[in-house]
Amino acid sequence: MEKLNVLLLPLPALYSPWCEDVIKAVDVRHQLTVFDIEKEWAPQFADIDVVIDHGGSVGDRAMMDAAVDARLWQILGTGFEHFELDYIRTKGIAVANCPGQFSSVALAEAAMLFILMLASKYQTRVENFNQGVLYTPLGTELVGAHLALIGFGASGQELARRVKGFGMKISAIDVRPIEPEIVDELQPDFIGGPEDMERLIAECDYLSLHLHLNDETRHIIDARRLGLMRPSACLINVARGALVDEEALYRALEGGQLGGAGLDAFAQEPPAYQLPVYQLPNVVVTPHTAGVTDGTSRKRAACAAENVERIAAGQEPLYRIDQ
Repeated sequence: MEKLNVLLLPLPALYSPWCEDVIKAVDVRHQLTVFDIEKEWAPQFADIDVVIDHGGSVGDRAMMDAAVDARLWQILGTGFEHFELDYIRTKGIAVANCPGQFSSVALAEAAMLFILMLASKYQTRVENFNQGVLYTPLGTELVGAHLALIGFGASGQELARRVKGFGMKISAIDVRPIEPEIVDELQPDFIGGPEDMERLIAECDYLSLHLHLNDETRHIIDARRLGLMRPSACLINVARGALVDEEALYRALEGGQLGGAGLDAFAQEPPAYQLPVYQLPNVVVTPHTAGVTDGTSRKRAACAAENVERIAAGQEPLYRIDQ
């Protein structure tokens, strides 16, 4: 099997463990070099067979122009809305990502954390403890509560596995048929298509988003759909910020029209953290860390390493997004 030259494009602030895991997974059999932005670019791309781009956020057109020998541009992440996909297609370089199954456990655990914190009114409990106030607020048990999943791919399915243990009712919406073995395992109370989405939004206690961001899904939760939600219902977003019309969401939260929100992704990142909405006791925010776990790092590194091996063996890479 061919030994390849691999160039890793790191995000310096996220070097550990993400890049370290890639180096461990790839450098065993192949020659891996870490890109140095302080050095001349062109020589670093010379004779490179595979480029591994952290999150698809590092590579730009100049780098794509320099990668004249590259056979694969591997994105070390799931989303690619900021990646110059149309441009790299003109270069004839295959492009692959690390799709949702490699971060699904982490995202599901983060969404479950939000649900538990909102149900228990965690922020208010901490404030009351600090003020010496006991026995309030009154929490909400999850048994019988209705979770609606918009998107029933890997992370939505993992969240369903977790909430079943809490006795929650599960409904799911997806644009594709769900595999029979998944339905048999998870036994959701309802699975439907886009035509059922607004009914579930109006009926659910927790609405959790598990979608890719594209032209069709941008602001899929807008002011009108937020208005369908119960005043006690909570929105969970561990996917992409722009799935939600944030201004409409903030107005609904500040006006008491929603029970709460758990937010890990924002349309603009970093978000304007000083906004009053983020200080509300029924709003839980985390800094885009839902998928930031040791397990996600290892699994994405293994995904990238597998595709390097496939290129070395003359095979098609998995999870291509350029076709």
